[in-house]
Amino acid sequence: MTALEPRDAEVAPAAAGTPGAPAADRSGVLGRAHRALSVGIIAVVLLIAFEATAVGTAMPVAARELNGVSLYAFAFSSYFTTSLFAMVLSGQWSDRSGPLAPLATGISAFAAGLLLSGTADAMWLFILGRAVQGLGGGLVIVALYVVVGRAYPARLQPAILAAFAASWVVPSVVGPLVSGTVTEHLGWRWVFVGIPVLVVFPLALALPAIRRTAAGPAEAGVPVPAFDRRRIRLAFGISLGAGLLQYAGQAASVHGVRWLSLLPAAVGGALLVPAVLGLLPRGTYRAARGLPSVVLLRGVAAGSFIAAESFVPLMLVTQRGLSPTAAGLSLAVGGATWALGSYVQSRPRMEPYRERMVPGGMVLVAAAIAAAPSVLITAVPVWVVAVAWGVGCFGMGTVIASTSVLLLKLSAPKEAGANSAALQISDGLSNVMLLAAGGAVFAALGGGAVGSAHTASTASASHPAAFAAVFLPMAGVALAGAWVATRLGGREVK
Repeated sequence: MTALEPRDAEVAPAAAGTPGAPAADRSGVLGRAHRALSVGIIAVVLLIAFEATAVGTAMPVAARELNGVSLYAFAFSSYFTTSLFAMVLSGQWSDRSGPLAPLATGISAFAAGLLLSGTADAMWLFILGRAVQGLGGGLVIVALYVVVGRAYPARLQPAILAAFAASWVVPSVVGPLVSGTVTEHLGWRWVFVGIPVLVVFPLALALPAIRRTAAGPAEAGVPVPAFDRRRIRLAFGISLGAGLLQYAGQAASVHGVRWLSLLPAAVGGALLVPAVLGLLPRGTYRAARGLPSVVLLRGVAAGSFIAAESFVPLMLVTQRGLSPTAAGLSLAVGGATWALGSYVQSRPRMEPYRERMVPGGMVLVAAAIAAAPSVLITAVPVWVVAVAWGVGCFGMGTVIASTSVLLLKLSAPKEAGANSAALQISDGLSNVMLLAAGGAVFAALGGGAVGSAHTASTASASHPAAFAAVFLPMAGVALAGAWVATRLGGREVK
């Protein structure tokens, strides 16, 4: 599950004063005033979700046929690192001239990257295509938040963001199956070159509606700000630093912790620290009340949960003998419960309870992560993981959605882009850092290699304690997030 999630409640309009925002419309997100925009942007999210779930299935085959298995990790890290840079760029671009241009550019770059990867005849071209995809994805994800903040009244923002979450349910279940079938019968290239055809629909539907409701500067009559070159430089630093950390974590998980893998980690950390301090709201690192804690919580929740989830299938295959398909299906129910949690928080009557609901959601996340390694005890049935993960995903649905709600609630219209970028950076960076830390600990304690090249023979040698050493600290991080969640309250921006 990713960063595009739900919003809620009858609060003061986050988009007050923005051009074209409907003033007194009482219809829902699929009412006449919002139908074309809602269907269009939900289609964009659906496209991103399907790509994320389908491409991962085809990636190992692509790397093997392009003789690039040794560069496999870069096919993922190139997407992530360029998307971090694009998030900051999209935030400034959206605040400066509206979300229309970055969204259109992002969708076009996303499609171009898919075509470049799908037609590549060498691994370096394939990786370049993934980097272009990352630029497009980063532009789109932030621009969509700005669209929601400008084009929808506050009472509808939770519902449209809940629809974003629901858009991940079907792709998370169907995506790998469709991708596997296409890869097997038509070839991996069709997984990449087939998706861009779907771009025409959301472009044709969403862009005219965005032009009517959310185009232009955030506040009429206010001078348009220039691009902040310092933030652009920091964005480049955060992208490069994150890429180095991801590379170091991959090297450690495959080859074990060596001094050569510590060098890029040290350089990456040196680049990240000043960049993070410069790009995230002041006080984020100390959980200052209000917006800084909202941004921090997003990272704590996403990082701890995703880092733990990455090891669940491996644990079930190597320690309990499940097939890869059965292990993957054990997490499938989570997509539905995540969407359910997003839906629950989007109900207007739940708004007065949000400050209690979010800490409760983090407690559910922590409990799910802590319960997962119980299946290392052979007497514990494996379905316990499916139940626990369903509960954890429900908690994540409420938390991730609520951070999106609160971000727009606490952001002035002219700051929505920059703050949305900060939220996504917190989400993405925590994933990289906690995955890298978890992979290093796992390898150091006898976990063996982690990745697509991981075979049953080497995996079976994984020590059960290596899994526990990943899950239990991540549960602790999630529990710390429950405390951060008590500090979300702040002055609403009108």
